[in-house]
Amino acid sequence: MGYDAAMSIPHNGAAKRRLPIGIQTFRLIREEGCYYVDKTAHIQRLVDAGRHYFLSRPRRFGKSLLLDTIKELFEGGEELFRGLAVHDRWDWSVQHPVLRLDFGRGSFDEPGLAAKEALAQLDAIERRTGVEGRYDTAPARFGHLIESLRERSGRRVVVLVDEYDKPILDALEAPEVARANRNFLRGLYSVIKSCDAHVKFTFLTGVSKFSKVSLFSGLNNLQDITLDPRYSAICGYTEQDLEEVFAPELPGLDRAEVRRWYNGYSWLGAEKVYNPFDILLLFDSRRFKAHWFETGSPKFLIDTLLRRGVPTPDLEGMVGTEALLSAFDVDEMAVEALLFQTGYLTIVDEEDRGGRIRYRLGYPNQEVRQSLNERLLVALLPDAARRRADDAPLRELLAANDFEGLEAFLRSLFAGVPHQWHVNNNIQDYEGYYASVVYSCFAAHGFDLIPEDSSSTGRADMVVRFDGGVYVFEFKSVKRGSGRALAQIKEKGYANKYRRLGRPVHLVGVEFSREDRNIAAFEVARAA
Repeated sequence: MGYDAAMSIPHNGAAKRRLPIGIQTFRLIREEGCYYVDKTAHIQRLVDAGRHYFLSRPRRFGKSLLLDTIKELFEGGEELFRGLAVHDRWDWSVQHPVLRLDFGRGSFDEPGLAAKEALAQLDAIERRTGVEGRYDTAPARFGHLIESLRERSGRRVVVLVDEYDKPILDALEAPEVARANRNFLRGLYSVIKSCDAHVKFTFLTGVSKFSKVSLFSGLNNLQDITLDPRYSAICGYTEQDLEEVFAPELPGLDRAEVRRWYNGYSWLGAEKVYNPFDILLLFDSRRFKAHWFETGSPKFLIDTLLRRGVPTPDLEGMVGTEALLSAFDVDEMAVEALLFQTGYLTIVDEEDRGGRIRYRLGYPNQEVRQSLNERLLVALLPDAARRRADDAPLRELLAANDFEGLEAFLRSLFAGVPHQWHVNNNIQDYEGYYASVVYSCFAAHGFDLIPEDSSSTGRADMVVRFDGGVYVFEFKSVKRGSGRALAQIKEKGYANKYRRLGRPVHLVGVEFSREDRNIAAFEVARAA
């Protein structure tokens, strides 16, 4: 079958093609005439520049398709690449054997499962290639396969590992199993370095980035391209991709809403990118919803945030260095690294402080902010209070500026939290807890929020922009109502920068009683 440039990049006016939903096989995408965003220029650059690479990206971001594309390229499937960037720059007369491991299938939360899966995959490769398995352990068989494939073909071997970290991530709630899986994988991956003379190219992908000391001590020559701006779009779709490749799918969709809902992931490149799974499901269903978020459960993440007492408004202002964002291990998981690597936060800004780069993190888009806060609200509130939150008429209340109704709703929400729940969950920071509930409730209902909104005189706890108006909130934890929350908004001038916009600005001071565990004071004023 022949391929041309039109199969790679449809242009305005081109006919619709099949959406490659759930297809991770490059050959199928090309042979069945699906849309394809050309990533082969990135692959060519990698091959030209080095040999051993590592890439971390969140789930459903196209890592498996990228590896499969690399596989077809090194195996010499020239007909699949006609019209793509790499075609005229690749030496198609040379093919290399490819050894690919994929830990994306199955679960590894019990002892020994990781080793059994690796042995099963190596056994399948031995049968397919005719290499005789001579050893009992996975590292020994892995090394023997690499050497045998090199000897048989006369060409060095390409080693690809997909979801390299899943055996560890699956077992995080059973730390002993996670450590055992990590130690097994360390020994397995160290084979790649010991067989370096027989290896042409290595590429490992996964969700998380475990430290080299804990997992890659035997493979310390990996080049990490996770935060390399040159490869920021090696997975995912850019705005230009949507305009050029998916042009036939765009009519009828509000482009601003597409960006607000799904764009925003950044790995320091010039452009932010979309999660491919979101975009393909949007084009198929024509509905704005949490397509990516609903495919995975962030239970471990939610449990970690609550166990460490992280207030939900703080998630949008986290700061970390590159070392911190890479600090991930079974016994040491920085919250910032966990949120960033799993795709719930992304880099929104960077600052150079004398050669020490600091990254400010935030939600990538509306899908993640709204959906994650829905899950957080479920965890923060018991059943009765959560049902009230789910049914909250917040938009109607703010649209009508019905502050009495808003106060009544919040009172009913906190009245549904029994005293024993606080005791059982070791909630000590009452102000942080109440502020988290209010923030997550508004975020879960899709409001435009600014937590910890900075001004020259301080920071307002939360600002809501809605229906042409601005609502400046301040939260206090007190013994009894004092009016200090509203007074602070006025004294600090938190609303000053919004007065110039010509919009109505409302000041809302909310005080929570540590004794009664409910609202002690709820005061509202209109900015002069």
